[in-house]
Amino acid sequence: MKVLIKASLAASLVGVAALFPFALPVIAETDGGFIRLAPDQVPFKSPLGAGPSQSIIYGDPSKPGIYVVRNRFPPGAHSKPHFHSQDRHATVIKGVWYTGIGPRLDFASAVPLKEGSYMLHPANGVHWDGAGEEEVVVQIVGIGPVTTTPVDAGDTPDNWPKPK
Repeated sequence: MKVLIKASLAASLVGVAALFPFALPVIAETDGGFIRLAPDQVPFKSPLGAGPSQSIIYGDPSKPGIYVVRNRFPPGAHSKPHFHSQDRHATVIKGVWYTGIGPRLDFASAVPLKEGSYMLHPANGVHWDGAGEEEVVVQIVGIGPVTTTPVDAGDTPDNWPKPK
């Protein structure tokens, strides 16, 4: 049976958008407490209507308990340096995700992670990430409540690939 599951988005993608809370409806197949969600049912939302977007798959990052979110980066989109208040476990679902650590965003030092790759973002660990020439989808699992804090990157080279 289909049910409407409502979740609040209080997490953020840092970079194109700062914190962006909004309600997010998800249509999913449920049966006896199990939830099945096909890729085309994942309702990504971007606060600006373009750029990086997010979907809450399970839970609520702003409340106590486990949560699962998916972040989607269009080609050339990336976050600015930031950190989270809790550990976050990220798995690349689609594309090649370029990742870096520290306050200096520099694509030349990014480590590419292909589909199926995993990365731990430890609590308070400054990092940045995003897409190169193709769209990227990353699934993140964590324990809420979690906050995201931007970091002043100072003088950062403008060498991230532009979308084609």
